[in-house]
Amino acid sequence: MKKSFKLIFIITICFLANYYVSEAQQAGWRGPGRSGVYNETGLLKSWPAEGPSLLWESTEVGVGYSSVTVVDDIIYITGSRDGTDYLSALTSDGRKKWEVAYGKIGTKNYQESRCTPTYSNGKLYVISGRGDLACISKEGKLLWTVNHYQKYDATEQRFGIAESPLVVDNKVIATPAGNKAFMAAFNADNGSVIWETPVAETGAMYASPLLIEFNGVKTIVTYSQKYILGINASDGKVIWKFDYEAVNDEHRGRNHINTPLYRDGAIVAGNGYGQTGAKIKLNAGGNPSLVWKNPLLNPHVGGMILLGNYVYSSTHDNNNMGRWTCTDWNTGETKWITQWKNKGSIIAADGMIYIYEEKDGNVALIRPDPAKLDVVSSFRITKGEGPHWAHMVIDKGRLFVRHGNYLAVFSIKAGK
Repeated sequence: MKKSFKLIFIITICFLANYYVSEAQQAGWRGPGRSGVYNETGLLKSWPAEGPSLLWESTEVGVGYSSVTVVDDIIYITGSRDGTDYLSALTSDGRKKWEVAYGKIGTKNYQESRCTPTYSNGKLYVISGRGDLACISKEGKLLWTVNHYQKYDATEQRFGIAESPLVVDNKVIATPAGNKAFMAAFNADNGSVIWETPVAETGAMYASPLLIEFNGVKTIVTYSQKYILGINASDGKVIWKFDYEAVNDEHRGRNHINTPLYRDGAIVAGNGYGQTGAKIKLNAGGNPSLVWKNPLLNPHVGGMILLGNYVYSSTHDNNNMGRWTCTDWNTGETKWITQWKNKGSIIAADGMIYIYEEKDGNVALIRPDPAKLDVVSSFRITKGEGPHWAHMVIDKGRLFVRHGNYLAVFSIKAGK
């Protein structure tokens, strides 16, 4: 009996270990937990005047606004050319290992590749501009594809598909928001349908969904045009919804772009186009309640980060201009709002903030401070074309910065 119990215990531990390893192997959009905060240490706390040391650069990744995904020192990146979206794999020194076509680019505004690849258990998942959800092996073989926009009678968004798929328990999640289903889960191995969420609203948004666990339930948090939704990851049923549009004092544009932040049973949503940022508290057995709202928490396409009790982001004053801002997570108070070049994207690592200004390509290293914007160092990306909309990535002491068809990798490891 004791031996049997011991064997069961060992098997259980091994199963749990494998489960958590497989969960940990997911990589992609904005790093761990899609938070924009990277688990790196030993990074430089200031840069030389000319910027950190350039390791290598490439102009062979295609055109796009997507970020890189780095796994086992292989760099995966999407890019478009000649009307087709491609996924490429690069070696640690920038040489191309392979590339795979996975679908057609979008037909509307901003046709460049938008989807950051999601890696899970030896496979990569991407969505083309026209809705081709594809699974590609880490060796570069197209394993399966399904056009979820056609399947669910969805309409291509005005600014193109920008969602990076989410992988949960061997299910690939995508959001067509069509006339036949709002969200769908596909078998990660073969692309067969596992569940479908009934239509909440038609017309998809641009944000990549967030996976949280609340009240013991794995929950997918995303936007419809009107609501913030919590969807059960196991069966696709809507658990709760919050009327996000009602937070605004008047009707605003419904371009929801930024993945929400989550901590301790609360969600902060912030999107541009004149919309009001909001913190909502999740409630077991009911819909969320509003904690606070702040119209100055309105990032355009650059995301938000949470460090300590402060949300750092940029504003969308208009399409050509924005400022940088710090918001109190607990109260919603704006601690500061400051002009520095222009709005842009934001990430963090090793206790420092990294911002990438979208108009002229200025990159800055920021010391977090709820009293002021404390710029320590900066430099400028001068190569590539188009807006600097791609979010930066940090991996193993390297800073990955994309501008259109140009990818640059810098060493930001201390002592290097």
